[in-house]
Amino acid sequence: MKNNILEIPVKEFRIDAFDLWDSNWLLLTSGNLREGKFNAMTVAWGGFGNMWNLPMALVVVRPSRYTYEFINSYPTFSLCGFTDEYRDALNILGTKSGRDGDKISQAGLTPIPSKIIGAPIFSQANLSIECKKIYFQDFDPEKFLDDRIEKHYHSEDYHRMVIGEILNITGDIKLFKIK
Repeated sequence: MKNNILEIPVKEFRIDAFDLWDSNWLLLTSGNLREGKFNAMTVAWGGFGNMWNLPMALVVVRPSRYTYEFINSYPTFSLCGFTDEYRDALNILGTKSGRDGDKISQAGLTPIPSKIIGAPIFSQANLSIECKKIYFQDFDPEKFLDDRIEKHYHSEDYHRMVIGEILNITGDIKLFKIK
C-alpha cells in the first residue's frame, strides 16, 4: 500500500459522492482472495449513506455481469478508488469479462488482502471501502416512476441492488477529508 494510506473512521469519512461515482468511477470486487475466487468490475452508479442506523454503500450489478455470480455467492464486497493514472485499467475492468480471462492482471492491478473481509482490495488504490452485504433487491420495471430509467435497459437486464454495511475504510488522507 502507498505511504499516505491510513484507516479513516467511517463516521469521519467525507467525499464528493457525485464526483466519486460519476467522474472517477470505483472498482467493485466480490469473492474471496484466499480462495483465489473473485471478480472485479468498474462501477459508476451507486451511493453512500445511512440505512437502519448503519453506514452503507449501495451498488448495482446486472445479471449478465460475471461479478453478479460473486456478489450473490459471497458475503462481502469492496469498493476501491484510484487516481486518474489508472483510468485505462478501470476501463479494461469495466468493458472486459472475467469469464474470458484474467482481466485484473491485464489491467495491471495487484489484489491484496482486505483488513476485515474476504474480498480483496488493490495495492494501487487510493481509497478502499470494505463492506458486508445486508440487503439486496432486484429492480422491478413496473416500479419505475420516470420514463428516463427504462432507456438504460434495452435488453431488460435489470440491476440487482445490494446494500453493504461499511466495515472499514482506508484512504489517502491528503485526498479524503476527515472530520
